[in-house]
Amino acid sequence: MVSGAPTCSVALLGQPNSGKSTLFNALTGSRQRVGNWPGKTVEKKEGGFSRGGVDYAVCDLPGTYSLSANSEEEVVTRDYIASGRADVVCVLADASQLERSLYMLADFAGVDCACMLVLNLMDVAEAQGKRIDAKVLERRLGIPVVPFVAADRAHCDLFYQALDRAVADPHALDATALAEACRVEFGAVYDDVRALVPERSVGALTPAWLTGKLLEGDVPVRALVDEALDERDRARLAAALEPIEHGVQRGGTCKFSWIDGVLDGAVRGSRTRSTLSRFDRIATGSRWGKPLAIGIILVGLLATFVPAMPIMAVGGLFSLIGEYAAAGLVALGAPAVLGSFVSGVLFDSLRFATMMVGFVFGINLVFGALEEVGYMARISYVFDSTMARFGLQGKSIMPFVVCLGCTIGGASGTRVIDSWGQRVLTVAMAWAVPCASTWGVVPVLAVAFFGPWSPVVVVAIFLTSLLLMYLVGKLFGPHLVSGDERAGLVMELPPYHAPRWKNVFSTAIARSKHVFKRAVRVVFIVTAVVWLLVYSPDGNPQNTALYAIGEAIEPVTSFFGLGWQTFMAYLCAMAIKESALGVLSGLFLGTGTLTTAVGGMGPVAADIGQVMASAISQPEALAFMFAFTFNVPCMASVAATYGETHSGKWTALMIAFYFCASLALAFVVFHVSSLFLG
Repeated sequence: MVSGAPTCSVALLGQPNSGKSTLFNALTGSRQRVGNWPGKTVEKKEGGFSRGGVDYAVCDLPGTYSLSANSEEEVVTRDYIASGRADVVCVLADASQLERSLYMLADFAGVDCACMLVLNLMDVAEAQGKRIDAKVLERRLGIPVVPFVAADRAHCDLFYQALDRAVADPHALDATALAEACRVEFGAVYDDVRALVPERSVGALTPAWLTGKLLEGDVPVRALVDEALDERDRARLAAALEPIEHGVQRGGTCKFSWIDGVLDGAVRGSRTRSTLSRFDRIATGSRWGKPLAIGIILVGLLATFVPAMPIMAVGGLFSLIGEYAAAGLVALGAPAVLGSFVSGVLFDSLRFATMMVGFVFGINLVFGALEEVGYMARISYVFDSTMARFGLQGKSIMPFVVCLGCTIGGASGTRVIDSWGQRVLTVAMAWAVPCASTWGVVPVLAVAFFGPWSPVVVVAIFLTSLLLMYLVGKLFGPHLVSGDERAGLVMELPPYHAPRWKNVFSTAIARSKHVFKRAVRVVFIVTAVVWLLVYSPDGNPQNTALYAIGEAIEPVTSFFGLGWQTFMAYLCAMAIKESALGVLSGLFLGTGTLTTAVGGMGPVAADIGQVMASAISQPEALAFMFAFTFNVPCMASVAATYGETHSGKWTALMIAFYFCASLALAFVVFHVSSLFLG
């Protein structure tokens, strides 16, 4: 940015998948900031660029289908637009399906703010045989209209020229024709309501815009207008609006009628979706659509390790560096406890956070590419009816499947879900899906304790997972997902097109950096607490605080069917899931130290299953397996969840719920199985 240069704020407004992120990345490059909107859990993306001696501040508003304030994303977007903080609003529309994507422009009509229309994905529209005359649209709308292809530098130059015109000669979108369409649709009621709306705009919201929203039954707008009226006029307004039925649908009819008039003669070629390809008929079919989607998700999960492994390998180096750093400190005369802290907390925190962000990057890269090409919308379509039973949209199936590999990836995968509430609910339910680390522990113990009956244990755990997901959906759902969001609607499937890899990489890097910044704090705190519990000067597990606490609370843990050793392993697994067997080896056999075991790097005795089988009962083993499986996934998953949900409150609620639910399951399993297993 140029010091002392004039500034101009630009807001990017559009529906999900309209290309806002593509344009945002093209404009701002690496000069981006990711955070939260004040008092909200919705992600805030800001950036900037300089041009012609002017500093431009760019705000990428949350993608919404309209300016009706139902979800948090819609509230944030509308509040920002209404505030008038933007000097220019860039409304983005998907040129390949212009009729649908211009709905946002129609909903914006009447807002008193300079704007311009960006026709994104022009290359896809041209491949469909469509020819869009931007000059005709510009004359009809009275605002700059620019065709845009992010990968084409010439189109970027056209955008800058249109932006210069919008700044130099600002024009708001004329709502006269849309207001007339509403007058025809609603009849005399329109004039009655319009006469009661205050003549002064509310922020950037004009009387015409407010009238349209009142006719649609928009509750926040109704409250806004009521504040400006006296009691008599409020009663008159209520009487005028009372007989209106199906306001939203009728308002939508007006907007689509206006869109048809705007596009008439400006679009040549097919204005309907082309015939589905053979692949798309399979991808959206009732017979093969779901198996194909799950198969692609699983392949995508495997593919995430290609970009993730190099980053995770770098993370693994921190353990080696930590060991050398600790040894160096001790050699210089520092106390051993300082060396252990540096190695076991500082460098292990970096190891955990780096390995976690590697997986987050891989997930965002692979599934961001699937989103970019248009396939994620097909997944949402084929699973929509299934997920709707939980109050979710079809895209939620992807995090559930990914969680079979790693809960971190499942949490990161919720980025493809449009609604914050559905995103949080999906993560909360996904925590009940046993990850790969869980399946690395449970079968070992199941075979050792139950032999040929071990598959029954595995099936019981799987069925319990489904039951717990259902329970979480019923408990958390009403508080996270409104009735309107639960209804859901797939308006139109986007066309397939080649991924814009620069945009996919930029988005994946930005999201990974954001998650890393938020996660490393959580990881450090948890690692430090666990280190305090498991450290002992001589490495003997019996001299640790964890050992002393475990023995002291065994009368309590036995109530849940867990001896103190299994309960300590249960607690340590909250830090790193795969540490459970190493901790059990340290407690039952004295192999290794608990510090290395909790770090996920401790030795595991080959016969740990047999040793435990001779030390504890089958009911206790069964109780431990259920408690371990449905406990909090791990601290990295908690950090990823916090990074994606932007909510300490809901992350804490998930931790509390799964901690209590896992112990409740252990209690039930132990006492019921004791009746049959003795």
